[in-house]
Order: sequence, then structure tokens, then C-alpha cells
Amino acid sequence: MTSLTQSPIQTQRICSIGLTVTDCDRARDFYTQALGFQVVADTRFDDPSYCELQGVDTTRIRVVALRLGDESIRLMQYMDLSGQAIPTDSQSNDRWFQHFAVVVSDLDRACAQVQRFPIQPTSTAPQTIPAENPNAGGVRAFKFKDPDGHDLELIHFPPDKGQDKWHQPTDRLFLGIDHTAIAVADTEQSLRFYRDLLGLDVEADGVNWRETQARLDGLENARVRVTALRPAQGGLGLELLNYHQPGPGRPIPPNWDSADIAHVQTELVVADLAQAIDQLRRRQVAFVSPPTQVSGMQVPGQQGCVIRDPSSHAILLMQAPR
Repeated sequence: MTSLTQSPIQTQRICSIGLTVTDCDRARDFYTQALGFQVVADTRFDDPSYCELQGVDTTRIRVVALRLGDESIRLMQYMDLSGQAIPTDSQSNDRWFQHFAVVVSDLDRACAQVQRFPIQPTSTAPQTIPAENPNAGGVRAFKFKDPDGHDLELIHFPPDKGQDKWHQPTDRLFLGIDHTAIAVADTEQSLRFYRDLLGLDVEADGVNWRETQARLDGLENARVRVTALRPAQGGLGLELLNYHQPGPGRPIPPNWDSADIAHVQTELVVADLAQAIDQLRRRQVAFVSPPTQVSGMQVPGQQGCVIRDPSSHAILLMQAPR
């Protein structure tokens, strides 16, 4: 058998982040008006194949695709199902936690903008990571929840941090999405999955702590190991958040599915979906759905499947166009 390090799956890029919402119109208005996203497509699926892909028993799903800069999200509303709401006492160390970080050119202006809308702040105020942190020193951030309770972050990079594109001259306030971050129970286990199996590259690995992190996360004495990964083609990245204090929180309940509002899925494009599925099955990765052909998805490929990572986060794998 070929080892994982010799033959990882060729993940090309993270093409989108999918969020289940209670009302596509309300969510679309929030993301376009508060954060500057633009509508790419608004599609209603009556084809059972899309439901099969998402592992749910319904035939009507509305998907609104939005873009900010080079990055995309997809808002998914299950018209025939009433999914479970996100627990009101959710915290950043709960293992269902997943946010994405919107890069801004001016954090104070961006915070003032989003606070005109019905958000729930997580951070006590915008925070600046101390300079002694080698990976994140000087980064400024503010965390909050959207009207459905999905976690979001506004982030501003100093000149020596972040991708080059975040430092280009612009008059735009909201620039794009730098990464999505997920809470995990075990960093090494997650690295074996995302780095060794899916082929993502590690960019940085360090620990964020002290009062700044506590105020940012709304968690007393927060201490978190942050491991940043990015696919071979660059673009949107993924961070693993392993909370040493107060420790990993509650696991994702086994009865949650993609119709529940807490559902967030990271959508990856792979070079060879069949080869990826073979490797995933041999490693006994949990599948939500089998390989499924779906048209009109507004993502790069038309065939995909949904799997779960070691912490039960959902991942949509899509075949790259050929």
C-alpha cells in the first residue's frame, strides 16, 4: 500500500464555503449590505441528486452563491426541512465551530459598518495580536456572529503579514476571504488528514494566548494552537484551532446533518475525484454521500461527494474541470 506522505490527494484549492441558513433572502441581504459580497447566482434545486449529495431527504434546496474579491460562499436553504438552530451557548472551542475571516482595509471602519446590522459580537472590541507572537503579531481582528449565528471574523494584516494581495492599493473596505478556521480535538490527527491525506501545505503553526486572545474569542484564559494550511494553488486557506485552554469543547452531535443551521462545509476541488475517493475509503474516512453528478451547482465541477474530517466537519469534494 502506498504511504500517505508519498501519494496525497491532489487538492487544488478551496473553491467555496457553504453555510446552511434559515432564509436565503435575509442572509443574502446581510452579506451583500453589511460585508460587500456580490450575488453570483440564485438557484433552486428540485433534482433529488443534489439532496443525495448533501445526504438529506428533501427535494427543494435554494442555493445563493456570493463572491467577495476572489473568494466565494454559498448560502443553502432547505425549503422542506426545518433544521436545528445553532446552540445559543456556542463557544469558539466547541468542535462545531467554524468561521471564515473577511479581510478588510480598515478594521475600525469595517466594525462600525457591520455593527449597523443585527450581529452578535463575540469579541469585546477589535483586538491587536501582541508583537511577540511571531506568526500573528500586529494582526488586528474582531469576531462576531451573523443573523443565523454563524461565526465570522474581520481581519486586517500589517504590512509584514498575510498574502500579497491584501496589501494592494484599493478603495474597497471588504477585500476577500483569507481563510476558514475549524475547532479540532487533536492537531496531529487533523494534520494527518488535511496535510498527509488531502495534500494541503502547512504555512504556520503557533500558539495564541494571553488576554488578547481571551477578549477576541470571548473565552476566559483562552490558549489555542493555530495551524495554518493552504492548498497547492494558494488562495483560500484553512486553520486548525486546537484549544489547550479551556480545552476542546463539545463534539458535533452525530444526528446533525446539512439541513441544520449549524452546518458549514468546506468545498475543495481535487484533481482526481475517483482517486481521492479510493484513498479516503481505504483510510475509512466517513462519507455523508457517494459520488454524485449534479448540474448547475455554480462550483468548478459537476461531480462530488461529502465526507467528514476527524472532528466531523463537513467537506464537499468536487472534481476539477477537465
